[in-house]
Amino acid sequence: MIRRVYFYSNKTLDFRFAQNIEDFIVDELPVKFSNAGNFLVLKIEKQNCDTWEACEKIAQFLQIYSSEIGYAGLKDKRATTTQYITIPKKYSKELKNFRFKNIKILETHLHNKRLNIGDLEGNRFRINLYDVKQEDVYQIESIIKKISKIGLPNYFGYQRFGKEVKDNLLKAKELLYGESKLKDKKLVKMLILAYQSSFFNAWLVERLKLNQEEFELLNGDVFLDLEKNRFFTPKTIDEKIKSDVYSQKIVPTGLLPGREVFRSKDDALKIEKKYDDSFIYEKGYRREAMIFPRDIVCKYDVENKVCKLDFILPKGSYATVFIEALANRNFD
Repeated sequence: MIRRVYFYSNKTLDFRFAQNIEDFIVDELPVKFSNAGNFLVLKIEKQNCDTWEACEKIAQFLQIYSSEIGYAGLKDKRATTTQYITIPKKYSKELKNFRFKNIKILETHLHNKRLNIGDLEGNRFRINLYDVKQEDVYQIESIIKKISKIGLPNYFGYQRFGKEVKDNLLKAKELLYGESKLKDKKLVKMLILAYQSSFFNAWLVERLKLNQEEFELLNGDVFLDLEKNRFFTPKTIDEKIKSDVYSQKIVPTGLLPGREVFRSKDDALKIEKKYDDSFIYEKGYRREAMIFPRDIVCKYDVENKVCKLDFILPKGSYATVFIEALANRNFD
């Protein structure tokens, strides 16, 4: 498994961090709902329960297929999380009697379409770090300032790969090369996504090693225009491109190999082609190389040596990566 690297500090911090219902709280930031339509949006709060498990419990109660339930994002199991899911409006009466020990329905809305992956604005995280030395708080605050200015590497966190990382990546490769088969379609998709993500993380590590101060842009890079939501490759990397990156108008992207996906060119392609695989039959896509967390608040409890963090990340990004960047070490 490739080690994720960071370039904010040479010092490693040894604070304690754990995912649990008290110290890892996630609130999904939803899209705007239409308040009319044939779908019922449920705002649910879960503890020690991932998204798939919650959907299955609700589907079992309503006696429907779990595929009839839509959701905008997958949330961590070992946490307290709130997120939004949709069910067909016709089941709204039956839902009033739903009870499950670690799933609460907080509110409901009408919407004109089913929620799909990506139909959210981002996620707000509230996380506690323990055994934080007072002198280390200054380093944490310094790194936060750097992240706010130059961005955070948008690695896939350890959760993406499962506990048996090497075995999972090997299984995915065997599936792709026709050496094995699995009937569980959900598991197959998870394994292939992990395999694609491993290429992205390895590519990002090499790109970060080009410059110890910031993400170095290369001719041929593929950028995402955040306002227009379109990919483009500029003719040259000039000062306007650099300015647009740090004003968060555009962002460089990396490849998750597969079919029907933009590839980079020129200098960028020399690195990217080392992390490509033409055997991947799943659709490929491009992921933002760097992200900019916002509304970051850091409060320190001197007596208990606890650092309380509150911040918002774009959709698809990992809070554990943000914490790793502060500690300058991997947690898996």
